[in-house]
Amino acid sequence: MTLSVDDSAGGSSAPPTGVSLCVPTSPHARAKRQIATLMEEVETLKQDKAIKHRKTTYYISQGRAIRRMVVLYSPIEDLVAENDRRCEDTDSDSSTENRQDRLQRGYIELTKSLPWIHEKLATLDHEESEEMLRKLKRGADSARGDDTGTLKDLVASWVNIQCSPIPLVRTDDKHHRGFVNDAGMALGGPSMSDDSRRFVRAGIRDRTTSFIVSENSWPIFMYENYEADAKNLECGLMKSKLLIMGFKAIFTSPSSANEVDGDGDGADIIENCRRARRRSDQAKVKTCVASIIGMRKVTPRAIAYVACQIRFALSNITSWRTVDGDFDYQIFWNNIVDFFEDPPGPAARSRMNQLLEWWTRKVFGRNHRQDLTPDVVSKMSVSTLASQRQQMEDAIFDSD
Repeated sequence: MTLSVDDSAGGSSAPPTGVSLCVPTSPHARAKRQIATLMEEVETLKQDKAIKHRKTTYYISQGRAIRRMVVLYSPIEDLVAENDRRCEDTDSDSSTENRQDRLQRGYIELTKSLPWIHEKLATLDHEESEEMLRKLKRGADSARGDDTGTLKDLVASWVNIQCSPIPLVRTDDKHHRGFVNDAGMALGGPSMSDDSRRFVRAGIRDRTTSFIVSENSWPIFMYENYEADAKNLECGLMKSKLLIMGFKAIFTSPSSANEVDGDGDGADIIENCRRARRRSDQAKVKTCVASIIGMRKVTPRAIAYVACQIRFALSNITSWRTVDGDFDYQIFWNNIVDFFEDPPGPAARSRMNQLLEWWTRKVFGRNHRQDLTPDVVSKMSVSTLASQRQQMEDAIFDSD
């Protein structure tokens, strides 16, 4: 007997081409499984959207510290690029420009303000990194805009109280500020003697070439008591009441800006009152910017940021910009940062450190708890006594 090919293979026959091998199931059961699959896909999309939203919110909130603490105008990408350039530059003797040094110090400040960013930049791909930086910039610019709005009214009120100009500076209108206003002229302009004041002011208002107001002159609002010593221009610089009030309004609270007298005592009083109020009625107290961003000490770049905000509030321009007439805000910011961060020698650096300590006392009071490092604590009496007691125990054990 002759066997067919199908018979020799065990009697099974290959299905005809185009015939399905499905095992029939209930249409209702199939629909239920399809719906379940679609629901899983929808849930996955929702989770992805929620994760993306959380990341966006996180990056925007984290970015709010950048303009205030790191850089006011330079793109974050420039800081990253400068750090990359230095990593690739193997020549340790190569000289760097002042701008490059400022950018690199800015990158270091960026990693202090956002400790996670250095590692994040190393792990993300290019597109993800660019997206993250865009969101950080959104938060940075938003915070700057909020601070500008806060100081618009406050600075006008402070100037009216401290200078009593005629007419008073309107809090709701910037068009009558700047050099058309005597207070704006007195605070936003350069230092001038009493004898030359009228002559200089006329020259500034007429915009003559002999009286150009630019970032190359320190505005008088930055000096203690709004007076500058022509023979010692560093004396009193960065110590004005208006500057300190602006700083506290932004970083602690607008109400705390009114407590700037004394050498740091006011800040302690404010904090004590807040604690007492929380203990008494358990009322919710809005967390200040300094606490949110982890600021415990005043930094040069924060002072530069506030100085630019104060100068803008005194001016009559209504929208934020880099250049106002002959005044370049970016160079002004650079001048202040370099004043602190790039002193000519150790003596000047010591004065800058003392000035920053003075600032920290004025803003945060005399509390030095942030300075209690493990090394400092180890030298205090509690740690010393614990060590002595252990030594006595060891001596008794060895004698036995």
